[in-house]
Amino acid sequence: MSDLRALVCAELAEPVNPRVTAMAAAIAAQYGGAARAVLFYGSCLRQQELDGLMLDFYLIVSSYEAAWPGRWLAMANRLIPPNVFPFAHAGLAAKYAVLSEEDFAALNGPAATTVSVWARFAQPSRLVWMADDAARESVVSAVADAAPTLFRFARPIAASCDPLDIWRAGFAQTYRAELRAEREDRSGSIVDADPDRYRRFGEAIPETALDRALALRRWRKLQRHGKLMSVVRLAKASFTFAGGVDYLAWKINRHAGTQIAIKPWQRRWPLLGAIVLVPRLLLQGAVR
Repeated sequence: MSDLRALVCAELAEPVNPRVTAMAAAIAAQYGGAARAVLFYGSCLRQQELDGLMLDFYLIVSSYEAAWPGRWLAMANRLIPPNVFPFAHAGLAAKYAVLSEEDFAALNGPAATTVSVWARFAQPSRLVWMADDAARESVVSAVADAAPTLFRFARPIAASCDPLDIWRAGFAQTYRAELRAEREDRSGSIVDADPDRYRRFGEAIPETALDRALALRRWRKLQRHGKLMSVVRLAKASFTFAGGVDYLAWKINRHAGTQIAIKPWQRRWPLLGAIVLVPRLLLQGAVR
């Protein structure tokens, strides 16, 4: 086992609040034999008090057809991954994204056309439910590709060869590749929250040779495609995520310090409401 894979395996296995484990099992139970694994990630990973927060999970399924037999959701999941849904269990609120094992592996690798998966799983996460050992090995292999993908494109543009500088450069670029409500310094604070972790992981990543000009070109492409896909996913979520427009406003208000209020017509027609809301937020600088 490589040093990086060992680090990933150990981190994924770290214990979490039992309420998180129970919620993950409840999410998986909805999908029967199609469920392969559930990962817990995001800012709540560092929180001890979970009440009042929105927990973040990824549900990995064997295939979209198995998860959504005979339903249009299978096509939506395949064409515009992931599908995202709200969930509540035992007094906690969450949202979970659904990806197939095949897509989870691909979207953590360097050929992915968006940063949305590998940027998140280059950060800490926990494997909180799995169907069997094969599912665990599949998740470990996919997550172990995330940090090297970030380093491949960030190393040529970093201020130095120090792993922390490479991480900071990479996260700064990923924040520019999605519509983000967080403050501009948020990408650097990810590394500063646990520099020892990021140094250990960075030192375990093999070097790859990539020209600076090629790396910059790749980032520009990821940024163009990523912003577009952020809007497309938002539009899709208006059909699949009950209360999605309210969640969008809540998240932006929380991270950007805004006072967005959703009007009744925006809840009645959430797709139109989201389409109207996004340009206004861009003009105000609430999202970038």
